[in-house]
Amino acid sequence: MKFSYYPGCSLERNARSYHQSTMAIAEPLGLEFDEVEDWNCCGATEYFAINKIPAYALVSRNLALAAGQNGSRELVAPCSACYINLKKTDHALAESPELRSKIDQALEAGDLAYQPGSLNVQHLLETIVKEVGYEAVEEQVTKPLYNLRVAPYYGCMVPRPSAMESFDDPEHPMSMDKLFETLGAIVVDFPLKAQCCGGHMTQISEETALEMIRRLLKNADDYGADMIATVCPMCQLNMDAYQDAVNQHFGTDYNIPVVYFTQLIGLAFGISPKELGFGSELISADAALAKVTEEPPKEKRRRRVKKNAGLPMPVMPEEG
Repeated sequence: MKFSYYPGCSLERNARSYHQSTMAIAEPLGLEFDEVEDWNCCGATEYFAINKIPAYALVSRNLALAAGQNGSRELVAPCSACYINLKKTDHALAESPELRSKIDQALEAGDLAYQPGSLNVQHLLETIVKEVGYEAVEEQVTKPLYNLRVAPYYGCMVPRPSAMESFDDPEHPMSMDKLFETLGAIVVDFPLKAQCCGGHMTQISEETALEMIRRLLKNADDYGADMIATVCPMCQLNMDAYQDAVNQHFGTDYNIPVVYFTQLIGLAFGISPKELGFGSELISADAALAKVTEEPPKEKRRRRVKKNAGLPMPVMPEEG
């Protein structure tokens, strides 16, 4: 199966392990990724709040390049922000003739053109669970992740692509849960798995950002997760890079590694941790991976939250 591939800026820098592990599992899954030539930044999340026309033009250029490259209608983006921007731009161009007219002019200046609906934009998770399928994934598992307790974290963007149809339940997604169970891991209950990590809130209000990250870490810790696995570079960065700041601010002692879902797939396929980019995370995953056993646990039920732990909600200030 051949797909156009849009890596996005993060996968060339702080999320290199995401790109590395994606490429490592592609061949076993029968996937061929053709990177979009001369792609540009998608603008992340802020640009659309600053100036919509240049933002849509920026993303439309990537759509035009992908559509004219190899004839494939499928465009895959591993990054959640890139996925949302590509998908919503295609949708917006189809819905608004006025917007499309302005973007057509912008593309024409670069000898490009794009017909809305020419591409089917997919997140990498969607590609694996829908195009490849759970059974095909399971066939490639040679080293099941027995005894590894994983909290699947989807974040707020992938399950909810605005007015567009999502490939998973927007409030209670399960695709990654089922995927990890296929790999042999124990998937813990994680009620906040589709809640926002704060995005770039760390640059706007650090106190607010740390509270949002704390809730996620506490939720995973309450349910006994050995690690958190995500589909988004921003989510990984926030929970990994700011975990020490959370501990200092709240007096907690969380030590939960945060990795990409593709890295766990690769491990279950027997690919070496080094080839999958393990070791680049700030909170080391070594201790968690050491818990993987050759024999399945006697009981693989999800662990319920410890008694009286409560939901990791903020404390509201007293009135008066």
